[in-house]
Amino acid sequence: MSAPRKRPEELRSHRWFGPDDLRSFGHRSRTKQMGFDSEDFSGKPVIGILNTWSDLNTCHTHFRERVEQVKRGVYQAGGFPVELPVLSLSEQFMKPTSMFYRNLTAMEVEETLRCHPIDGAVLMGGCDKTVPALLMGAFTMDLPCLFLPAGPMLKGRWRTETLGSGSDVWKYWAERCAGKLSCDAWQELEDGIARSPGTCMTMGTASTMACVVEALGFILPGAATLPAVHSAHARMAAQCGRRSVEMVWQDVKPSTLLTRESFLNAITTLMAIGGSTNAIVHLIAMAGRAGLKLSLTDFDDIARTTPVLANLRPAGKYLMEDFHDAGGVPALLGRLRDRLHLECRTVSGQTLGEVLEGAEVFGEEVIVPRESPLSSEGGIAVLHGNLAPDGCVIKPTAMEPRFLRHTGPALVFRNYPDLKARIDDPDLPVTADTVIVLQNAGPIGAPGMPEWGMLPIPKKLLQAGVRDMVRISDARMSGTSYGACVLHLAPESAIGGPLALVQDGDQIELDVPGRRLHWHVPAEEIDRRRAAWKPAEPRFARGYGRLFVEEITQANEGCDFKFLHHGPPTPEPEIF
Repeated sequence: MSAPRKRPEELRSHRWFGPDDLRSFGHRSRTKQMGFDSEDFSGKPVIGILNTWSDLNTCHTHFRERVEQVKRGVYQAGGFPVELPVLSLSEQFMKPTSMFYRNLTAMEVEETLRCHPIDGAVLMGGCDKTVPALLMGAFTMDLPCLFLPAGPMLKGRWRTETLGSGSDVWKYWAERCAGKLSCDAWQELEDGIARSPGTCMTMGTASTMACVVEALGFILPGAATLPAVHSAHARMAAQCGRRSVEMVWQDVKPSTLLTRESFLNAITTLMAIGGSTNAIVHLIAMAGRAGLKLSLTDFDDIARTTPVLANLRPAGKYLMEDFHDAGGVPALLGRLRDRLHLECRTVSGQTLGEVLEGAEVFGEEVIVPRESPLSSEGGIAVLHGNLAPDGCVIKPTAMEPRFLRHTGPALVFRNYPDLKARIDDPDLPVTADTVIVLQNAGPIGAPGMPEWGMLPIPKKLLQAGVRDMVRISDARMSGTSYGACVLHLAPESAIGGPLALVQDGDQIELDVPGRRLHWHVPAEEIDRRRAAWKPAEPRFARGYGRLFVEEITQANEGCDFKFLHHGPPTPEPEIF
């Protein structure tokens, strides 16, 4: 049975354009001022196309073209498209980190949809934080919407080597610091590692979020992995436009799609692709906007029973272009049907089970069989202990196995400037067994919880052949990064979490199989240090920065603003 369709007078935009009154006269006449006739917009769904294009967001270079293709699809389906720019979160250029502004974009998205005559939306994003930001705001506003992913860039190339953005930057930078790579070769790498529009083509945060959002049900089937410059990507953009109109008529809102089970599907996907640790923070925040609660325990429980099947960098060998050609998200999830809630609905109009019917794998080396996984457990582990009472995370599939169980003395850096100033000091008291600790890199301490968590290995150890060490912080790290990096320690050091009290020489024990991070310091000594600890002076006296530090939650809670958590719906604006 087909879903009942709205009548034109039931459209939200009808409140702006429909009545025979003075205010609606103004709305219609000003729309005609732009060259449109009444036939263009009267009685038709108005589709807001939220475009995060920017000259400083290299991942979205192609969005000026894609928005026209979305408009074409909206017109084809009988809708009226309007392009609305929202804050673009450039992972490359925004400082201290784009994460500092994720919630600001989410607020802008929510209010942009609320204050305008919008019936539904196509959300155009891709670069890491734009994905959760757009969806968080749209989930709160609860209008019919779907997500158009930017898509990964083409594979990089250097001489005979295939390059993956991010992952190979860290790899070859280590070789350069070790004196094994020339300046000319480094320049060649710079020229060849990012050869087209699109997001990182490794399984970094951008590709991770696209894949989990497809599994969540908000990206059209198979679209998460489409390369940005593929002709099918342009066709997908038009399809998004057409489908958005149908979603309005059918009243398919986020609240009709989002369930705890759909988020569990997203977590299962995260673990199976060996995805970015950042996705944990984002999924918790996204679920919170839908009035659903996810905990770190949910992630670890699913990780323990979900194999890693995507052989993708940084945990594996291949890149997103290969993943797409192998069948993408539907092919991978087709091998995990028994681990999924197949009844969950998607923006395609199908259930997840229906989407996966007939899904095939076309590259066994890229999407490996269940019988021979890259890892029998998911790509992320959640740890607890007296150094992280509220939890922390690590990516076991992207570290040297010898560090899965490790105990060593701490070498503490007070903040990132301290780390940068001292890490390559030839007299630094450090060995390969040292546990490098960075404090004050969390949501408040940094601020914004930057991707500093892949702490650099001291140059003198790189020159000695060391390529991995245990490193601990309350920061995040790029999904393209790798190494024995313990991240997201909560509560963070800036608010007096145990990490703030660690000193040089303290013994720290990492036990990934046991899901434990233990700080071998007597309770009496911890109490003594805590009594002497003082928080830093407030960093911001005014503006967005002050709002951020006063309202931000901790990593295990999603780093959303407390006042934006799910609650009673905000009233629709009055039209006077």
